[in-house]
Amino acid sequence: MKNIFVGNLNFNTSEDELRQIFEPYGQVDRVSILTDRDTGRSRGFGFVEMASNEDGDKAITALNGSQIGGRTLNVNEARPKTEHAGGAGRDRGGRGGEHRGGRDRGRDRDRW
Repeated sequence: MKNIFVGNLNFNTSEDELRQIFEPYGQVDRVSILTDRDTGRSRGFGFVEMASNEDGDKAITALNGSQIGGRTLNVNEARPKTEHAGGAGRDRGGRGGEHRGGRDRGRDRDRW
C-alpha cells in the first residue's frame, strides 16, 4: 500500500475528482481532502492511498507537476505524521497559557 500526499489542490476539487485523477494508475483504496475545522472549506491538500507501491510510484511520477484545475500539483509519498515537541507553553489554541490582557488586566478582571 502506498500513501500519497497531494498538495496545491484547487479548493473546489472533490474527493471523487481526486480519485478519478489517480484511478488510471491503479486501484485507489482511499481518498481524503483535508478541510478547515471552522469553515469546512478545503485546505488545498489531501491524501490518496493506492493498493500497491508500484502503482503509487507510477501515479507520483505521472502526476507530480501536472496542471489540474488551474493549479500545479505537488504529488509525493506521504511522510508519517510527527509529534511536535514542546510548544513553549502554548495551548492548542495558539495562545500562551493564562495570558489575560497585559497592562489593563485589573480593569478587565470582571470579564474573565
